[in-house]
Amino acid sequence: MAGAIDILSMGEPMVEFNQTHDGGGTTFLRGCGGDSSNFAVAAARQGARAGYISAIGNDSNGALLRSLWQTEQVDDTHVRTVEDAPTGVYFVSHSESGHQFDFCRTGSAASRYTAQDLPLEAIASARVLHLSGISLGISTSACDAGYRAIEHARAKGVTVSFDTNLRRKLWPLSRARAVIWDVIALSNICLPSYDDMIQLSDMTDPDRIADRCLELGPEIVALKLGAKGTLVADYDERIRIPPYPCESVDATGAGDTFGGAFIARLVANDELEEAAHYAAAAAALSTEGYGAVTPIPTEEQVRALLKKGLA
Repeated sequence: MAGAIDILSMGEPMVEFNQTHDGGGTTFLRGCGGDSSNFAVAAARQGARAGYISAIGNDSNGALLRSLWQTEQVDDTHVRTVEDAPTGVYFVSHSESGHQFDFCRTGSAASRYTAQDLPLEAIASARVLHLSGISLGISTSACDAGYRAIEHARAKGVTVSFDTNLRRKLWPLSRARAVIWDVIALSNICLPSYDDMIQLSDMTDPDRIADRCLELGPEIVALKLGAKGTLVADYDERIRIPPYPCESVDATGAGDTFGGAFIARLVANDELEEAAHYAAAAAALSTEGYGAVTPIPTEEQVRALLKKGLA
């Protein structure tokens, strides 16, 4: 990819098998996923120069992911190929109560990533480094690598973006709470979800959650409230963004789309409210198809929805 990278995302990419209504629910679509990879693709589709830090196995699933990044113009220079570890996969099933995830990621290439593998020069030259709770929760070595990446980014004046993305199956809640709150304090932009924050704290009031995050250090908090929209706040203003109208069939990856679009627009120097509206529209559109990646909208599609407005 020509030119410097705006946004470097770090974490675990995965191959997704998503249940469809075809065949009475026995048919699954193979695609790509992994929250930090979805984030990078979303940012790239909005025009940002995005790159990825991770590791994949030397297998067909890894090849599928690398093909995705090359097609989406996500720089995969800093994605290592590991010969003796697999690429992680997960299954998404749907029911009246929502979607359920089943993961096969133990021992994955990304979970074996270490601080010694980090591309420190690339991190230092980026404008934003993005990580999530999953980036830190997949293994102790990956968590150490995440902390080292954040430390290096902060020392070099690189903005740190963090999405809580709590996954209880990855680690004990007590450890997740300790690490996630610690990293919130180390980040410049915090992208928590409301459901995560209920589990990570004793707070249920969105404004109180936003206040707590801002008190710890981030300059911007975008609290994703699901069907109730988004609360976006900095030290000077607080904005509630209602959900954009859509015909939702699968919410997989909607939060990742919001994050990637939000950071992409901030990098493009949008004002906070403008970036938040854009990201909310992008997230809504991403729920109108199956899978984490295929429904992620382009900038043209998002602009069309924004033109229609919230009515």
